[in-house]
Amino acid sequence: MTTPPLACLAHTAGRPLPLSGITASTSLPDTYAQLWDEWGPVARVELEPGVNAWLVMGHQELRALVRNERVFSRDARNWADWINGVVKPDSGLGPMMFYRDNVIGADGPKHRRLRRPLDAALAAVDHRQVRRAVERTCRERIEVFRHRGHADLVGEYSQSVALLALAEMSGLNPQEGQDLLAALAKLFGSADDSQEGNQQFEAILAQLIHARRAAPGKDLATALVQHPDLRSHSEILQSLVVLISAGQQTLSAWISRALWLMLTDPRFESRLRGGRLGIDDALDDVLWRDPPMTHFPARYALMDTELGGRRIARGDALILGLAAANADPRIHPAGMEREIGNRSHLGWSAGPHRCPAETPARLIARTAVEQALHGLPGIRLTGTESTAPSPWMRHLASLPVGFTPTTSPTT
Repeated sequence: MTTPPLACLAHTAGRPLPLSGITASTSLPDTYAQLWDEWGPVARVELEPGVNAWLVMGHQELRALVRNERVFSRDARNWADWINGVVKPDSGLGPMMFYRDNVIGADGPKHRRLRRPLDAALAAVDHRQVRRAVERTCRERIEVFRHRGHADLVGEYSQSVALLALAEMSGLNPQEGQDLLAALAKLFGSADDSQEGNQQFEAILAQLIHARRAAPGKDLATALVQHPDLRSHSEILQSLVVLISAGQQTLSAWISRALWLMLTDPRFESRLRGGRLGIDDALDDVLWRDPPMTHFPARYALMDTELGGRRIARGDALILGLAAANADPRIHPAGMEREIGNRSHLGWSAGPHRCPAETPARLIARTAVEQALHGLPGIRLTGTESTAPSPWMRHLASLPVGFTPTTSPTT
């Protein structure tokens, strides 16, 4: 279905705007301001024709939502539109919103049990080893195109760097990492071979688990295999699936958005050309203004309740408006221009389901941005960046750049 232009929807007072149209807006702050004027901090939105949800845009309201598991569950089996058959089994909402028997779909004690192994595994990551591995991966990707003088830093760089870095952290060798990249390309492509890609993805990880049972290593897979809170092969496998599949998309989006800022925003424009702000500042700016997950699904009301002045019915779906909450005018009375260096944003979400991978993710993203800026002399944007349509993310589909061709790696 083609989403009508936002201008065609804006005048229809009271009608929920399509979430995909909101995400695709050319001016997200203006769109959120429009929603605030009409609805306040909790707005009614359309997920697909006939399926509505609440978009939680208020900073205070979003924090209340994610911290109250007694009222708002992560378990999609509580979703009224699913229970009543309004949402069909083949709905495009399925991959992001249907129930999964893993840490993402669990609440309470089960969630805490499944979360502990992830926290422990990520806390044990050797940051120096990760940095060296990411630098090597970045140089290998740049080697493919540095002689050409042009490249797409999404398709040819950020997507593969993010996944290959996560694969190596998990314990996969370079060829297995490439196989995983090919499998995920099919899976996320949502074409006829997407199920095949999912099967290949899980098969590679299953083989890794078996290998680490026989020969433990110093990697995420070994840490998960050995953790007593994971009670079955399925729980270990699904923990790896969450780490890699969720991390790849968001990392790639973060890297490419930060590169775009460094190349286009006068505050940054790469320190190679005298910009006053650096890579970490760009990474933080992205997390405030355009976090990798613009809208994050979902919580489901376990009872009739109220949030942000709106009556929420039992079984209603609530979407976390991470970008909107970051821009809440009640916490930014003077605008967002002074937020450089402030990391109190909701780019990582909040509450029990807050992303556990902040530190390694920042290390990977910073290294990837740094390697591209320093490894491609004279780098500049050469075309218009494009975005991929999604209700959930505003990630770049392409980032065309030009640079001075080189026949040997720069130092």
